[in-house]
Amino acid sequence: SVVRNLYLKAGEEYYYLNNIKKSHSSSVTALKLSREENDSSRIAKSLYFIGDCYESSQKDSAYYYYLQAQKIYLKIHDYDTLGQMYFNKAYVLFYDGNYVECEVELTKGLEYLKDSDNIKLLYSCNTLMGNCLEKLFMYDQALKYHQLALRNLKAMKKNNTDSDEVNNFNISSVINICNLYDLKGDYSKSIKELKPLLTKHLRKNWPRFYAIVLSNLAYSKMKNKEYKNVESMFLESLKIVDSLGYTSDVMYKKIHLGEFYLTQNDSLKSLKTLQEAYTVSIKLKNTNETLNTLKLLTRIDSRKRLFYANQYIAISDSINSIQSRTKNKYARIEYETVKVEDENKILTKKNFYILIFSFALFLVLSAISVAIYLKYKNKELRFVKQQQSDSDEIYQLLSEQQNIINAAKEEEKNKIARELHDGVMNKVYGVRMNLGFFNSKSDEKTIEKRKQYIFELQNIENEIRTISHDLNQDSFLESNDFNTLLSNLIKSQNEISKTQFNYFVDERFEWEQVQNIYKINFYRIIQEALLNIQKYAQASKVDVKIDLIDKDVLQLSIIDDGVGFDINTVKRGIGLSNIKERTNSLKGNFEVKSKPGEGTEIIVTFTI
Repeated sequence: SVVRNLYLKAGEEYYYLNNIKKSHSSSVTALKLSREENDSSRIAKSLYFIGDCYESSQKDSAYYYYLQAQKIYLKIHDYDTLGQMYFNKAYVLFYDGNYVECEVELTKGLEYLKDSDNIKLLYSCNTLMGNCLEKLFMYDQALKYHQLALRNLKAMKKNNTDSDEVNNFNISSVINICNLYDLKGDYSKSIKELKPLLTKHLRKNWPRFYAIVLSNLAYSKMKNKEYKNVESMFLESLKIVDSLGYTSDVMYKKIHLGEFYLTQNDSLKSLKTLQEAYTVSIKLKNTNETLNTLKLLTRIDSRKRLFYANQYIAISDSINSIQSRTKNKYARIEYETVKVEDENKILTKKNFYILIFSFALFLVLSAISVAIYLKYKNKELRFVKQQQSDSDEIYQLLSEQQNIINAAKEEEKNKIARELHDGVMNKVYGVRMNLGFFNSKSDEKTIEKRKQYIFELQNIENEIRTISHDLNQDSFLESNDFNTLLSNLIKSQNEISKTQFNYFVDERFEWEQVQNIYKINFYRIIQEALLNIQKYAQASKVDVKIDLIDKDVLQLSIIDDGVGFDINTVKRGIGLSNIKERTNSLKGNFEVKSKPGEGTEIIVTFTI
């Protein structure tokens, strides 16, 4: 930003020093740097300065750069400088004789400047508009704009603008207004306005202005047929501008002086003066004043009247042709600029549509992909749920079957108890009564009887021992029914897989104290974990351990030596999620430990 500002400042300073080449170079560098940084404000300012560099030499180039700057100022809403660009374009058009387009540009500029505090720019626009309308022979409208310019000067005075600058502007505006009075034939008004301006202060400090006012006053008096001192006034003004070296002013003064001599019927002086003015106008390429001098010369020089008339026609046609080409040239610049903008808009619109289409296509493909994924996941979820439901149903059936077995065992126990009560106990009672009866006798027959009864007692003892053994065996099986179920699950995995599954259970633990809902979920968790290992782990060995880590805290550990995974990056699948849900439903704790290449450990802890 600092570097860009320095180049712009250098371009501005070189311009005021009239070093146009260096000003142009600095401005072009500033433009390049600003475009690299996409700095809209400084891009516009650089274009503005480049346009100024071309304003004197290549007006069409100046117009082009002002137009480019104008479009950027419009986008960034810098309406004051936007108004300046319209003024600059109008200025170029005015001095190329394109007055209609000049009026159009000034009208647009004034519209943007209607709320502006830039009084000096408003003054310049109103003044140029007045001059433009004068060239279009719209004298009354031109007068209104010059009067607006005078109002602008009053506002500048209130704002403490430099008094000399305001004074110079004021003199210029009065001269412009008096020119309009002359064109309208109100010469007395012109004389009245110009006379107060001829002061010693003006003569001393701004001699050129003094000469212009003096010449214009002399011209108005001449037109008003007040010839007294008119010649001396023309000659004095001519002498001043000639001494100052203002060639264009010399031309204007000689034209007025030649016209004065014509009114005085001094043909020789008039012819000589107008021929000199004609020569200067040709040298300055001022075609408008060339035409004025030719028009006057045709009235004086009868011998060369035809020559001057032909020259007038030729130059007039040339001017019309040039103005037509110039008008077309600026119209073409506007058209080509608009065309490029339209093409850019079409391209931008096309790119936008491509982007929208691509985005829409992406959304459609994403939606299809998500739909397919969800369909697959739902299918998998339904399968898993169905599998879970089937497993739960199987376990429920197993549990019911086990209950039936237990009921049968209970019935068998009751039967044995009845047998003990009705059979064994009666036998014992009978033997006891008989022994008591035979205890009072000691003959051989009695002794033999006692032996028989003792043998009978031994048989009863064996029968009781057998029944007791059977009862103990039944109790063992009852306490190990669920454990057997788990053992069978592990055994079935070993039968269908190359992986070695091992089952370890804490001998202190008894399943009778565990509710069926815990058993069902415990069984399902082990089954789900083993299924996951079969699908993903690529393990060679799996240990399933059940430990009683506290009197009412049971811990299940399932450890494999498979490929493992990174628990921070790999999303948990349905299997692990189901295990976690089952654990949570029992208010237990679920933990997974795994690293790539180091296997996986699942730990589930319940309070029973």
